[in-house]
Amino acid sequence: MLRCLRLVLIVPLLWLAACAAPPPPTESLFDDALFAAPARPVDAGEVFALSEPMQRYLEQELARDVRRKGPRAALVDALYAPGRLRLDYDAQRTRNAAEAFEARSGNCLSLVIMSAALARQLGLPVQFHSVHSDAGWGRSGDLLVSSGHVNLVLRHPSGDARTRFDVVEAMLIDFEPPRPGEKQYSRSISESTVLAMYMNNRAAEELAQGRVDQAYWWLRGAAITTEPTFLAAHNTLAVVYLRHGQLQRAERVLQQLLAAEPANTAALANLVLLYGKQGRTAEAAAVQQRLARIEPVPPYHYFQLGLEAMQRRDYAQAKAMFEKEIDRAAYHHEFHFGLALANYGLGDVREAQRQLGLAMKASTRDAERQLYAGKLERLKALRLQ
Repeated sequence: MLRCLRLVLIVPLLWLAACAAPPPPTESLFDDALFAAPARPVDAGEVFALSEPMQRYLEQELARDVRRKGPRAALVDALYAPGRLRLDYDAQRTRNAAEAFEARSGNCLSLVIMSAALARQLGLPVQFHSVHSDAGWGRSGDLLVSSGHVNLVLRHPSGDARTRFDVVEAMLIDFEPPRPGEKQYSRSISESTVLAMYMNNRAAEELAQGRVDQAYWWLRGAAITTEPTFLAAHNTLAVVYLRHGQLQRAERVLQQLLAAEPANTAALANLVLLYGKQGRTAEAAAVQQRLARIEPVPPYHYFQLGLEAMQRRDYAQAKAMFEKEIDRAAYHHEFHFGLALANYGLGDVREAQRQLGLAMKASTRDAERQLYAGKLERLKALRLQ
């Protein structure tokens, strides 16, 4: 977003994902003295703040449509109609409202935050929704990404006469509708949860860049204190401590999280890793067995087996493993890219080309799409020789 990010480290596997339950005490989770001061203080007030260009857009470019057909219809047209805001989906980085407006792009969370900021300035009531789907995981470097999704419902401002012919009470704004056959379940969430999601995303992105100290301050500054029940941020904090070498701190956070959610697979996987680092093999094995009962086949299991088969040049086995992963998660670009390589190794250039095309379509980042496009052109040229 979009998939909106929650992260976990792989090989070794650190998972950053969770749901909601009664929260652990927050103050006991932190140790500020362990981390260098942030380069720039975290300010939750910036997330939904309107920039001057956003204000000018509403007052100059959108004002006529607002007067003619009402604020909701005017905003929806601006978001979706060709030639208006011209928004692009980009999962590279989570942006606040002003940054997403300036870039005219963002992941689902960024675009929802930007849309909500504009809507509220127009006097439109908004309702945030968290969407869970069966297409749950992706990767970012050495991080395994648990993919969530958010969308936004816009309602009419009370007493607006311009909306009397618009009988639709609530209108859904979704920048990544469900894919064919994808099951989704949604629930209403508060603005404080959206803020926590944003801060957690930023922390995870800092982790992916190796900036552990800055990741800590995104969590300390708002992600956990803003909404303690958003336990994904607690799990991210445990990963921060693990990356920082503070194993006892990490264990304390994970144990508190598991007291609230005993079946949290991300926390259990991280606890297995932590015990392994400490040489506590019996405890690691016990937690691994507990995890296996909840999740017999973890995310990316067949993909990893496929990569190992590719290293052995066993392309038939690699193909079978990548196909298994695609069977349970059809829209991950890495799985199709792996299958393309396996088919190429087997001499099936036509199928390799088809799988590269699917990888390019499934990708959410410009750099990945360009990479796959270049490889696809080379395969096409090869077939023409």
